[in-house]
Amino acid sequence: MKLLHKDIEKDNAGQVTLMPEEAEDMWHTYNLLQVGDSLRASTIRTTLTVCVETIDFDTQACQLRVKGTNLGENQYVKMGAYHTIELEPNRKFTLAKKVWDSVLLDRIEQACDAAQKVDVAAVMMQEGLANVVLVTPAMTLLREKVEVTIPRKRKGSCTQHEQALERFYEAVMQAILRHVDFGVVKCVLVASPGFVKDQFISYLYREAVRHDNKVLLENRPKFILVHSSSGHKYSLKEILSDPTVTSRLSDTKAAAEVRSLEEFYKMLQHEPDRAFYGLAHVEKAAEALAVDTLLISDVLFRHQEVATRSREQLTQMSGVAAILRFPMADLSEPEDDSSSDDD
Repeated sequence: MKLLHKDIEKDNAGQVTLMPEEAEDMWHTYNLLQVGDSLRASTIRTTLTVCVETIDFDTQACQLRVKGTNLGENQYVKMGAYHTIELEPNRKFTLAKKVWDSVLLDRIEQACDAAQKVDVAAVMMQEGLANVVLVTPAMTLLREKVEVTIPRKRKGSCTQHEQALERFYEAVMQAILRHVDFGVVKCVLVASPGFVKDQFISYLYREAVRHDNKVLLENRPKFILVHSSSGHKYSLKEILSDPTVTSRLSDTKAAAEVRSLEEFYKMLQHEPDRAFYGLAHVEKAAEALAVDTLLISDVLFRHQEVATRSREQLTQMSGVAAILRFPMADLSEPEDDSSSDDD
């Protein structure tokens, strides 16, 4: 994300002009937009400024559709008329708010910081299926889904089976080369049930040597083989929770988030008076200055529903959780919301 202009007053009112450059930038843009904001961007015929009313994010197309009422009449759109502005990578926009709070300003800083980019890639695979994803501080990006039909081995002949496997491995290797920037990514997790991952890595290295592919050969240490129960995307949670993986990923941003969640779950199991979730409990802990680590899902800042979310585990816990500096046993007691017995 490029910050082209920023004009925010002392009362925190103002506007910023941004240029999304990649898929994750669209996620950041989605989280910056709120109902009531003023959005200015170019359309096919003209440049419009609308008062935002609805926001729809297509995660697959990386496109935002923002509907609102026109704030400035021109020859194409009347004042007050409804219009939809489409935002996408490499199309600049200006966003104005009455109040830019610290969460929004931090998100802009994070989005525009080149160091805050993808540093973990993962390939979840099983015979005939592979999902190539990039793990960022904000979300998990599915970059490519590879599917190849693998015929069963036939008695006396395995030729068709082996040829299909080679086509599958080749397609996965090309997907990695297309989507993984080894200049930024610190590791590539390759996960599967059984020996699929091992056979694929053998194929990858063999082809790298045969074609003298320096990118793969020079980054060989970045590939980490991990067991997973399947090749589906949901296996990522299982992979990132593996102790052998977390130790290898100790200096990555994705691992830091996983460690915080794992620490919360351990605390919930062994010291439940120091681990709470749900807005009411966490607010009470904050009022007592007891919060040591605060975990918040992006869903708390949104009203619209999006099928693909990051932080699924945290969202299931009402979107907010906290590890406390000291126990607060009284928070564990259910609140008595019944009326008094005295009538």
